[in-house]
Order: sequence, then structure tokens, then C-alpha cells
Amino acid sequence: MISDPYRLDSHKLDLHPLQVAGWYTGFDIYPIYLEISPSGACNHRCQFCSFDFMKYQDRFLDTQIFKERISRFSDLGIKSIQYAGEGEPLLHPDIATFVGHTATTGIDVGISTNGVYLTEKLCAELLPFCTWIKVSFNAGSRKKYAEINGCNPTDFDTVIKNLAYASSFNSRSGHLCTLGIQMVVLPENESEMFSLALLAKTLSLDYVVFKPYVHNPHTRSERYKDLDQIQFSRLDEIQSLQSDAFKVEIRENAFRKSVKNDRPYGQCLALPFWAYIDSGGEVWGCYRHIGERRFYYGNIYQSSFEQIWEGDLRRDLIRKKFDISECGIGCRMDEINRYLLRLRNPERHDNFI
Repeated sequence: MISDPYRLDSHKLDLHPLQVAGWYTGFDIYPIYLEISPSGACNHRCQFCSFDFMKYQDRFLDTQIFKERISRFSDLGIKSIQYAGEGEPLLHPDIATFVGHTATTGIDVGISTNGVYLTEKLCAELLPFCTWIKVSFNAGSRKKYAEINGCNPTDFDTVIKNLAYASSFNSRSGHLCTLGIQMVVLPENESEMFSLALLAKTLSLDYVVFKPYVHNPHTRSERYKDLDQIQFSRLDEIQSLQSDAFKVEIRENAFRKSVKNDRPYGQCLALPFWAYIDSGGEVWGCYRHIGERRFYYGNIYQSSFEQIWEGDLRRDLIRKKFDISECGIGCRMDEINRYLLRLRNPERHDNFI
């Protein structure tokens, strides 16, 4: 078993006891975490993209309105924001403004990006304010990278150059931004896991993470819809690269659940703890259900986040307790749901702490 110091293969909701206690006792809590898409556009066309059904729209969150909304988030109890979503977040012309403003309100910031636009200028503007930046990097060779990411092979070299600079800048400046890369493991790139891990270590990054493909029922492509469990090779060699300064994260639990639906819960209990805001300002209960009106809460261009969160649309979704058999397997909220289910349904030995 490879260690998971960042708890990427489990959850961290147990580290927020006040919010959990509020939920447990029936209070209408605000989310701990938001995922926000500043940009609908993307410069890559990844074969495994979960958001292709959104058509990579050339739209961007309005800077002034969004800054006004961010200014209230911390007061509401929101603790973290990941800038990611259906497009490439670094394409937003004011992404540095978003990140800096978010951090100054006391909210932790993470960015998930393909890294092509992580220039020296953006490194100086982003790294001092980010808790982490994770780059989607899905192969260890130029040819395979271009094939899977749907891009020009020169992007492979650009991202390596950008990561090398980011790592050096981080070290020189004394900033504590965690830098890592992530591969979605597919039959086409499994053989390059070791070379990618070695590349990440050579670049002095903090970690590399390997995760399974999870099919979004809305995605246009069915290429990997029935993907079987990946058979890994060279795991011992990959694990041998791990050190105190460099972590290898293989999400074994997520790989197991990506092909087996054994959820013990019948409804999603995690909805009160997070939300998704798309590049058009629309707030959704779950990114896997974007476009389904029952998961639509409102739009930040038309209402404050408080009005949206306390509105009837969100409360109706919580009250209706939708059947999760309609959800795809491999949901990232699975571990949180298991944890909350156990709290509500303790087992015989749970009090023997």
C-alpha cells in the first residue's frame, strides 16, 4: 500500500467537526468547499474529458461580480476553493485577481490546470496565494501526451518548462504552494506511469498522483464507458521513487470503486458540504449533474450566494433525497457519504474509542 499523506484516496471531512456537528444536529450549514470554473474555454481536448458535453464555451466569469461574491464567502464559513471545472482556469484573463482576492479573504486556494499557461509571470502572481497547484499530465512521452490530451506535442515541453520554473520559484521564494501532477490512468498510458513519476521527481515536484477514469453519464464520448480494472505494471519501481520530499499517490481505493458499485447508502449525504459554480455563474449541487435542473441552485449574477444557498431550489433537492442509483460509480463524494452514513448509523463497537 502506497502512503496517502494528502488523503487524496479518502476524505478530510472528519477534520471539520463543527460543520459536521451542525449537519448532524439538523442545522442548514454552508459548504466547506467550492469548485469554481472561471473559464468555459479550454486549449486541450482530452480523450477522457468529463465536461465535453458543455462544448468548451468561450465564456468567462465576470470579474467584478465574482469578486463581490468572494468577499462574502469566508464570512459564510466557506474554507476552500478549487479553480478548475469545465475549462482551463488559467485562460481567464483575471485568474490572478481571483486567486489573490480569494486568499486575502482567508480562503484556501487550489488550482487544477493543464499547465500550458503557467508562465513565469503567473507563477509570481499565483504561487504566493495558492495552497496547491495540480497539473493534469497524462503521459510520460510527447507523442502519447499529445494523443491523450488532444493537443500539440510542443505543449509537453511547455508544461515541463513551466513546472521546472514553478518548482524553482517556489523554492527560492520560500512559498509553501504544493506542486504536483496527476495522470488519469488509461490502457494507452498505463505503461508510462513510471516515466511520468520519474519526471515529476526530477522536476522536484511534491507528488504525482494516479487516478482512475470515472465516466460522466453526460459526456459525449463513450470510449472508456465500460473500462475494466487497469492491470498495473512496475508498481514496485514506481513506489521506489517515493521519498520524504516526493510522494507517489496511487488511488487504490478509487480504482477499486471505479468498476464496482457497492455503495451502502441510498442517498447523497454530502450535498450540504460543497457546490460547483460553472463559468456562466450558475451554481449546481454536483458537477456530475450539471444541466439537470433539479441540481440547479441559482446564478450568482442574479442573486447573492446567501440567497442561492438558502433558496427553495437547493432546499428542495436536499428534501427530495434523490435516488443515487442514477449517479455513476466512482463519485469523489463516496468516502464522505460512507463517513456520514456511519455517523447516523453507528455500529456496535463504535463507542470503544
